[in-house]
Amino acid sequence: MASNKTLVPGAKDALNRFKMEAANEVGVSLKQGYNGDLTSKQAGSVGGQMVNVMCPVRHTTFTRSNWKNPGQIQRITYEYALAI
Repeated sequence: MASNKTLVPGAKDALNRFKMEAANEVGVSLKQGYNGDLTSKQAGSVGGQMVNVMCPVRHTTFTRSNWKNPGQIQRITYEYALAI
């Protein structure tokens, strides 16, 4: 069952600072307390920036021989995210 209790002392303050930094990075001005005047796009960009920082997407590219056409080189790109 979900709860709104803070389990780690100081976590709420740290998350608020993180949110303010993310908002600053995407150009959204947040104020302390209620921010209900933000558009969905602005609020989503802040949340999206927080996710990008916490779980960045990584890319790995390499080449290998094509299994169906020997002698032909195939470029492979993997995209993945590491969850913290």
